Amino acid sequence: MPKIEETMPQNDSTEAESTPPYVSKTPEQSQENKSCCIDDHSPESRAEGLSVTDLIETVNEVSKLSIAHEIVVNQDFYMEERVLPPNSAESQFMETMYNAFWDHLKEQLSSTPPDFTCALELLEKVKGILLSLLLPRQNRLKNEIEEALDMDLLKQEAEHGALDVPHLSNYILNLMTLLCAPVRDEEVQKLENITDPVHLLKGIFHVLGLMKMDMVNYTIRSLRPYLQEHSIEYERAKFQELLNKQPNLLDYTTKWLTKAATDLTTPPPRSSDPPSSSSMASSPPNWEANSLEPPSPTMVLYQGYLNLLLWDPENEEFPETLLMDRNRLQEIESQLNQLTILASVLLVARSFSGNVLFSSPKFVDKLKCITKALTEEFNSRPEEVMLSVSEQVSLEIHQGLKDKGLTALNSDNAASLRGQLQNIAKKDNCVRTIIDQRIRLFLKCSLIRGMQESLLDFPGGLILIEGELAELGWKFVNLMHHNQQVFGPHYAEILKNIIPPAQTQETEV
Repeated sequence: MPKIEETMPQNDSTEAESTPPYVSKTPEQSQENKSCCIDDHSPESRAEGLSVTDLIETVNEVSKLSIAHEIVVNQDFYMEERVLPPNSAESQFMETMYNAFWDHLKEQLSSTPPDFTCALELLEKVKGILLSLLLPRQNRLKNEIEEALDMDLLKQEAEHGALDVPHLSNYILNLMTLLCAPVRDEEVQKLENITDPVHLLKGIFHVLGLMKMDMVNYTIRSLRPYLQEHSIEYERAKFQELLNKQPNLLDYTTKWLTKAATDLTTPPPRSSDPPSSSSMASSPPNWEANSLEPPSPTMVLYQGYLNLLLWDPENEEFPETLLMDRNRLQEIESQLNQLTILASVLLVARSFSGNVLFSSPKFVDKLKCITKALTEEFNSRPEEVMLSVSEQVSLEIHQGLKDKGLTALNSDNAASLRGQLQNIAKKDNCVRTIIDQRIRLFLKCSLIRGMQESLLDFPGGLILIEGELAELGWKFVNLMHHNQQVFGPHYAEILKNIIPPAQTQETEV
């Protein structure tokens, strides 16, 4: 069969599914959507009582919700064809079937008299794809395609051996030239030089697949403003439909908020120690026994959001209301850890070289680039990485002082600099711990006070990463505020059973 895949319908993106053969992408990375589906992480007991039909409907609803959410929160979201691993069994099977189809088509067209069975099937598929590329207002072109590729008429011509495949192929090429995006002009022009009918049809299907993907991404861009306007109501309604089918769909969310409320009554854990899976199953805090005033529901929710940046990756009891953002939150946590190391390195380096070097944006940027490049594998081999960082940073400071005609570090100071930089590899390093706490405090203040106000009161020691931290803060705050707007009513109901009613009435989530 031809290698052409189904994509999202252009007129209603809510009917699209986020399953292969197409996957979502961003310019930064391909997303591994292992946890975007609300049902994927749930225990088998959650599916009990649901029929096969209900399960299929649930999967479809989750797919619609996931894609709509992705389009809204990810401005770089687009779709592209999934490429199978070249040596995988699936890839080899598909390639074998693909080649077998085109070989069979060649045999049919070369036989005497020609057999047009497969050719007619291809033309019918081509017709469907061309029609799917039309905009609703292009009625005249739609009627023209219907007439030129009238399948009943083409079947009659095939029965009499009069089907003109080259002529139809040229007609299709002309339509593709008219309908394709400018970026596909070159691919279409290359097809015009192919004379073999089988190779031409093969090329047509390949380029049509690209054009379909272009249309999908055009539709996504067109729908984004509408979805952004109505996303809160849409996501809330879709989740409610899922909750009606699975009443225990908020169990993990309840545990997560209970843990957040408990954290507000006890000293916060060290930033280097993520909460264990067992710690998430906390019992409701006893406010009277602890002689503490209950926090507001909003503060409990924000504490819960911050806890997500300390999540144990082995803990699968992730709050259901945030599953679609789990990958994004993991990426934010990773970026936070990278900024912690970067800021720690810069702070230590500045303490040895003074403000003379660090008043130069060019020098700071160079040191940032070196540190970022060298710490890419920090998680897997921290000691080795920081050894390299200490040596390179020491050299840069030495050269920087020399270039400015200043006295270079003596051997003792240089050794002390390298030693302090290498100590950043330790989780309990005091500089690293303080930087981590200040970054998380900044994110907390950003949730409470808003990014604009928080940026006016930037934490000490973080000014050298102000741009990077501001970007991370906007990303985190926007994502969490969107979640709060969508699921606020559910959080409010849960928190009524965690926080005394009198306090709950003071502040709504």
